[in-house]
Amino acid sequence: MALEKTVTQDKIEIVGEFKIIQIRDVVKITENGQEVSRNYHRRTINPLADTSNESQEIRDIVATMHTQAVKDAYQAHMDSLANGE
Repeated sequence: MALEKTVTQDKIEIVGEFKIIQIRDVVKITENGQEVSRNYHRRTINPLADTSNESQEIRDIVATMHTQAVKDAYQAHMDSLANGE
């Protein structure tokens, strides 16, 4: 009985003014080649997030979408929220 866990990304979406990246991971558990479990996990990446542990595909999307202008606008937005504006 060999259990194996695989995680793949089946949905990647770019959302909103600050180009938030939404990712849906599929977590599959197989036993002797037969799927015994499947779960989904959603997460987001904002323009200021550390993406060094992401897949190359995600890092390429981040490099394209999270330009310096987007990062600056997102930081200004976050600063205005912190200041109660």
